[in-house]
Amino acid sequence: MSRRYEPLPTSFFDRGAEIVARDLLGAYVVSERDRLRSVGRIVEAEAYPGPHDPASHASAAIGRTPRNDPMFGPPGTAYIHLNFGVHWCLNVVVGSEGHAAAVLIRAVEPVDGIEVMRARRPGRSDRELSSGPGKLTKAMGIGPDLQRVSMTNGPPLFIAAGEAVSESDVVQTTRVGISKGIDEEWRFYDRRSSWVSRRAKERVRE
Repeated sequence: MSRRYEPLPTSFFDRGAEIVARDLLGAYVVSERDRLRSVGRIVEAEAYPGPHDPASHASAAIGRTPRNDPMFGPPGTAYIHLNFGVHWCLNVVVGSEGHAAAVLIRAVEPVDGIEVMRARRPGRSDRELSSGPGKLTKAMGIGPDLQRVSMTNGPPLFIAAGEAVSESDVVQTTRVGISKGIDEEWRFYDRRSSWVSRRAKERVRE
C-alpha cells in the first residue's frame, strides 16, 4: 500500500526562516503532476530570513518587485525562482505574511516515485537525480506554473511531515552560490545523506 503523506500545517511555516530550515530536514516534498507522484525527503535547506539578509531576493536594497512578490505571501506559499536563467528552484515562504522570508529546498533524497524521477532526468545516476535545487525541480516536475501554490493544502505540491533528524546528524554551515551574506551559517543538511549538494568541513551541532 502506498504511504499516505499529510501536509504540514501553516503554523509550521509561520516561524523564523532559520528555525524552519533546520526543522524541514526529514520532511517530504510531495509532487503530484500528470497523475504521477514523486516524493523526496529533504536533506538540505537554506534560510533567507528577511529584508536584513543582503542575499535575499527581497533584501531591503531591492524591495518588493514583480519577481519577488510571492515571497510576501502567507507562510507555506511556494516561491519558485529562476536561477542563472536556467534552473527553477523551489522555496517555501516562512514567517508572517508581508515579511518576505523564505527557505530554499536545496536537496532531497528520493523515497517514492523514483522511476518517475529517473524518466524526467534520463541518464543520471540516482544520486544525481535530486542532489541540488535545480536538479530536484526537474526530477519532481516542479516549475513556474506552481508559483504561489500553498504547500499546506495537499496536491499538486506540498510538504509533508517526516521523521525528525537528530541534532547530532545536522550540519549547520554557510550558504552556497551567493556573493552577499556569505558568512551567515543559514544552511542546514543531514550529514548521513549522499544527496547533499555540497559538504562543508563538518562541525556537528552539539
